[in-house]
Amino acid sequence: MFEMIFLMAPANNGDGGGANPFLSFLPFILIIVIMYFLMIRPQAKKQKEKQRMLEALKKGDNVITSGGIHGKVVGFTDENKTVIVKVDENVKMKVDKSAVNVVNPVGKQ
Repeated sequence: MFEMIFLMAPANNGDGGGANPFLSFLPFILIIVIMYFLMIRPQAKKQKEKQRMLEALKKGDNVITSGGIHGKVVGFTDENKTVIVKVDENVKMKVDKSAVNVVNPVGKQ
């Protein structure tokens, strides 16, 4: 077993040292940085935008849920965690606030 370890060890050619350990990790560091800027950062930005949109939700806004239901906000329940959406004249639904995908404020269409 020790013979294999000694065979795998780098040979000392007398050049004064080995390769720079930073250069050997540089490709991994670059991959992590690229993943951060291409995947993680945009997703976090999108999540913050949705959170701001949900916090600004108010009565009278026209909404579209993740299930594709179109309606108008008529109220809130459960400490502002659920939204009461009016779908038709006599039809009101309780929808979780996180299920709202699109908000069209009162004056917009």
